[in-house]
Amino acid sequence: MNPILVALDVPDLARAERLARSLDGYVGGFKVGLELLMSEGPESVSRIAEFGLPVFADAKLHDIPNTTERAARELAAHGARWVTAHATGGSRMVEAAASGLNAGAEGRKVGVLAVTVLTSLDQTDLETLGMSGTVQTRSVELARLARVAGAEGVICSPLEVASVKALSAELLAVTPGIRPGGFDQGDQKRTATPVEAVRAGADFIVVGRAITEASDPVASASAIVESLRSAAL
Repeated sequence: MNPILVALDVPDLARAERLARSLDGYVGGFKVGLELLMSEGPESVSRIAEFGLPVFADAKLHDIPNTTERAARELAAHGARWVTAHATGGSRMVEAAASGLNAGAEGRKVGVLAVTVLTSLDQTDLETLGMSGTVQTRSVELARLARVAGAEGVICSPLEVASVKALSAELLAVTPGIRPGGFDQGDQKRTATPVEAVRAGADFIVVGRAITEASDPVASASAIVESLRSAAL
């Protein structure tokens, strides 16, 4: 299984489709995030899904259960394999997202990926927000809530993935904050290399700029796959 999910964080569908077309066969799937969803709408999920690889709609749903359920249903109807929802929305909201996904998928396998703690936050940020406990503790608590509520997996940083997998080996761990060696950390605070993340137990790694902004995206994706292969992962 190719664990790379490429984040198509671009403002227009034409560019996203060009990237998806060029990377088809080199990666394991695609992420359609808020930028593309807001500029092109849920049709962007449908168009990227046409390439035949799994697509996760990174909508980060966080609303009352009824609204969340309806939004998830629409994204599933447009071909999303996974949809993200903030675990901090609570059990009922995550359950509603899962229910909506299943209703919209009409028999296709779909699942909620519950967002634990954004990779742009660190311990100081949590304290500023008045949240108790460490980032790792918070991530595991939210992962436990998500699992009980019926999420298929969670979004967590590479630094917490081992603890999340210790909680439940069956819970998918999808890790953003992936930075190949030498690549700028940007606005992410809790990061790791692709090899480090997969060694820690990540099922999928979300890679954006390191591939999409490379002069040769295919070569960049291939290099990451080769690094994983060389590490026997």
